[in-house]
Amino acid sequence: MLRLLVQSLGLAVLALTLANPVTAQPTTFDPREVKAVFLLNFVQFVDWPSSAFDGPDAPIVIGVLGDDPFGNLLDDVVRGEVVKGRQVTVARFRRVEDIKTCHVLFVSPSEVAINDRILTVLSKRPTLTVGETESFTAHGMVRFLTERNRIRLEVNPALAKSAGLTISSNLLRAARIVVTPQG
Repeated sequence: MLRLLVQSLGLAVLALTLANPVTAQPTTFDPREVKAVFLLNFVQFVDWPSSAFDGPDAPIVIGVLGDDPFGNLLDDVVRGEVVKGRQVTVARFRRVEDIKTCHVLFVSPSEVAINDRILTVLSKRPTLTVGETESFTAHGMVRFLTERNRIRLEVNPALAKSAGLTISSNLLRAARIVVTPQG
Protein backbone atom coordinates (compact mmCIF):
# COMPACT_ATOMS: atom_id res chain seq x y z
CA MET A 1 0.00 0.00 0.00
CA LEU A 2 2.80 2.44 0.93
CA ARG A 3 4.65 1.63 -2.30
CA LEU A 4 1.54 2.45 -4.34
CA LEU A 5 1.09 5.70 -2.39
CA VAL A 6 4.74 6.65 -2.96
CA GLN A 7 4.55 5.90 -6.68
CA SER A 8 1.26 7.75 -7.07
CA LEU A 9 2.51 10.68 -5.02
CA GLY A 10 5.76 10.79 -6.98
CA LEU A 11 4.00 10.81 -10.32
CA ALA A 12 1.41 13.34 -9.16
CA VAL A 13 4.01 15.70 -7.70
CA LEU A 14 6.21 15.47 -10.75
CA ALA A 15 3.35 15.84 -13.23
CA LEU A 16 1.84 18.79 -11.40
CA THR A 17 5.21 20.44 -10.95
CA LEU A 18 6.18 20.03 -14.58
CA ALA A 19 2.76 21.00 -15.89
CA ASN A 20 2.22 23.98 -13.63
CA PRO A 21 5.00 25.05 -11.26
CA VAL A 22 2.63 27.31 -9.34
CA THR A 23 0.56 24.33 -8.13
CA ALA A 24 3.28 21.90 -7.12
CA GLN A 25 1.12 19.28 -5.33
CA PRO A 26 -2.09 18.73 -3.44
CA THR A 27 -2.02 19.97 0.16
CA THR A 28 -3.37 16.70 1.59
CA PHE A 29 0.10 15.14 1.84
CA ASP A 30 2.66 15.47 4.59
CA PRO A 31 5.36 17.90 3.29
CA ARG A 32 8.03 15.46 4.51
CA GLU A 33 6.60 12.80 2.19
CA VAL A 34 6.58 15.21 -0.74
CA LYS A 35 10.21 16.18 -0.08
CA ALA A 36 11.25 12.52 0.27
CA VAL A 37 9.63 11.74 -3.09
CA PHE A 38 11.35 14.76 -4.64
CA LEU A 39 14.73 13.51 -3.37
CA LEU A 40 14.13 10.21 -5.15
CA ASN A 41 12.84 11.94 -8.30
CA PHE A 42 15.94 14.14 -8.48
CA VAL A 43 17.90 10.96 -9.24
CA GLN A 44 15.92 10.61 -12.48
CA PHE A 45 16.60 14.19 -13.57
CA VAL A 46 20.30 14.55 -12.79
CA ASP A 47 23.26 12.95 -14.55
CA TRP A 48 26.48 12.28 -12.67
CA PRO A 49 29.93 11.75 -14.16
CA SER A 50 31.03 8.09 -14.15
CA SER A 51 33.74 9.05 -11.64
CA ALA A 52 30.97 9.67 -9.06
CA PHE A 53 30.52 5.89 -8.76
CA ASP A 54 32.93 3.26 -7.46
CA GLY A 55 31.89 0.92 -10.27
CA PRO A 56 29.11 -0.07 -12.66
CA ASP A 57 27.10 -1.75 -9.87
CA ALA A 58 27.60 0.98 -7.26
CA PRO A 59 24.34 2.35 -5.85
CA ILE A 60 23.02 5.87 -6.05
CA VAL A 61 23.19 7.23 -2.50
CA ILE A 62 20.67 9.73 -1.13
CA GLY A 63 22.00 11.15 2.12
CA VAL A 64 20.78 13.25 5.01
CA LEU A 65 23.27 15.42 6.88
CA GLY A 66 22.33 16.45 10.43
CA ASP A 67 19.00 15.89 12.15
CA ASP A 68 16.80 13.69 9.97
CA PRO A 69 13.36 15.25 9.43
CA PHE A 70 12.17 12.25 7.38
CA GLY A 71 12.39 9.41 9.89
CA ASN A 72 11.52 6.20 8.02
CA LEU A 73 9.72 8.04 5.19
CA LEU A 74 12.80 8.38 3.00
CA ASP A 75 13.75 4.74 3.55
CA ASP A 76 10.22 3.67 2.61
CA VAL A 77 10.21 5.83 -0.53
CA VAL A 78 13.59 4.49 -1.71
CA ARG A 79 13.12 0.82 -0.75
CA GLY A 80 13.52 -1.40 -3.82
CA GLU A 81 14.01 1.49 -6.25
CA VAL A 82 16.39 1.10 -9.19
CA VAL A 83 17.12 4.18 -11.30
CA LYS A 84 19.37 4.23 -14.35
CA GLY A 85 20.27 0.61 -13.62
CA ARG A 86 21.47 1.36 -10.09
CA GLN A 87 19.94 0.49 -6.73
CA VAL A 88 19.04 3.58 -4.70
CA THR A 89 20.08 3.60 -1.04
CA VAL A 90 19.84 6.01 1.91
CA ALA A 91 22.68 7.07 4.19
CA ARG A 92 22.72 9.39 7.18
CA PHE A 93 25.66 11.52 8.22
CA ARG A 94 26.38 13.47 11.40
CA ARG A 95 29.30 15.48 9.97
CA VAL A 96 30.29 16.52 6.44
CA GLU A 97 33.66 14.83 7.01
CA ASP A 98 31.85 11.47 7.31
CA ILE A 99 30.61 11.66 3.70
CA LYS A 100 32.61 9.47 1.34
CA THR A 101 30.03 8.78 -1.39
CA CYS A 102 26.75 10.62 -1.72
CA HIS A 103 24.92 11.63 -4.89
CA VAL A 104 21.97 13.59 -3.47
CA LEU A 105 22.48 15.16 -0.05
CA PHE A 106 19.72 16.79 1.97
CA VAL A 107 21.34 19.27 4.37
CA SER A 108 19.07 19.46 7.39
CA PRO A 109 18.00 22.82 8.82
CA SER A 110 19.85 21.73 11.99
CA GLU A 111 23.08 22.53 10.09
CA VAL A 112 22.16 26.12 9.16
CA ALA A 113 24.94 27.61 11.30
CA ILE A 114 27.58 25.74 9.29
CA ASN A 115 25.90 25.59 5.85
CA ASP A 116 28.60 27.70 4.21
CA ARG A 117 31.37 25.39 5.44
CA ILE A 118 29.43 22.26 4.44
CA LEU A 119 28.67 23.57 0.97
CA THR A 120 32.25 24.76 0.45
CA VAL A 121 33.58 21.28 1.33
CA LEU A 122 31.10 19.69 -1.11
CA SER A 123 31.30 22.33 -3.86
CA LYS A 124 33.57 20.39 -6.22
CA ARG A 125 32.18 16.94 -5.44
CA PRO A 126 29.54 15.42 -7.71
CA THR A 127 26.89 15.70 -5.00
CA LEU A 128 23.55 17.39 -5.61
CA THR A 129 23.11 19.48 -2.47
CA VAL A 130 19.53 20.06 -1.34
CA GLY A 131 18.29 22.16 1.57
CA GLU A 132 15.38 24.25 2.73
CA THR A 133 16.92 27.11 4.68
CA GLU A 134 16.79 30.74 3.59
CA SER A 135 19.35 31.57 0.87
CA PHE A 136 20.50 27.90 0.64
CA THR A 137 21.00 28.22 -3.12
CA ALA A 138 23.63 30.93 -2.68
CA HIS A 139 26.05 28.01 -2.18
CA GLY A 140 23.82 24.93 -2.55
CA MET A 141 22.15 23.56 -5.66
CA VAL A 142 18.47 22.95 -4.82
CA ARG A 143 16.19 24.45 -2.20
CA PHE A 144 12.74 23.34 -1.13
CA LEU A 145 10.56 26.31 -0.32
CA THR A 146 6.93 26.49 0.67
CA GLU A 147 4.69 29.03 -1.00
CA ARG A 148 0.94 29.07 -0.48
CA ASN A 149 1.10 25.59 1.13
CA ARG A 150 2.93 24.12 -1.87
CA ILE A 151 6.47 22.80 -2.15
CA ARG A 152 8.41 24.68 -4.82
CA LEU A 153 11.97 24.27 -6.02
CA GLU A 154 14.73 26.81 -6.35
CA VAL A 155 17.74 25.61 -8.37
CA ASN A 156 21.22 27.00 -8.94
CA PRO A 157 22.28 25.17 -12.14
CA ALA A 158 25.68 26.91 -12.32
CA LEU A 159 26.74 25.32 -9.03
CA ALA A 160 25.57 21.90 -10.22
CA LYS A 161 27.48 22.31 -13.47
CA SER A 162 30.67 23.33 -11.63
CA ALA A 163 30.42 20.06 -9.65
CA GLY A 164 30.10 18.03 -12.87
CA LEU A 165 26.35 17.45 -12.65
CA THR A 166 23.84 17.91 -15.45
CA ILE A 167 20.30 18.80 -14.44
CA SER A 168 17.56 17.94 -16.93
CA SER A 169 15.72 20.83 -18.54
CA ASN A 170 12.49 19.15 -17.39
CA LEU A 171 13.46 19.77 -13.78
CA LEU A 172 14.77 23.26 -14.50
CA ARG A 173 11.49 24.27 -16.17
CA ALA A 174 9.65 23.41 -12.96
CA ALA A 175 11.98 25.46 -10.75
CA ARG A 176 12.81 29.04 -9.92
CA ILE A 177 16.34 29.53 -11.27
CA VAL A 178 18.93 31.22 -9.08
CA VAL A 179 21.90 32.92 -10.69
CA THR A 180 25.03 33.15 -8.56
CA PRO A 181 26.77 36.50 -9.00
CA GLN A 182 30.26 36.14 -10.45
CA GLY A 183 32.85 38.03 -8.52
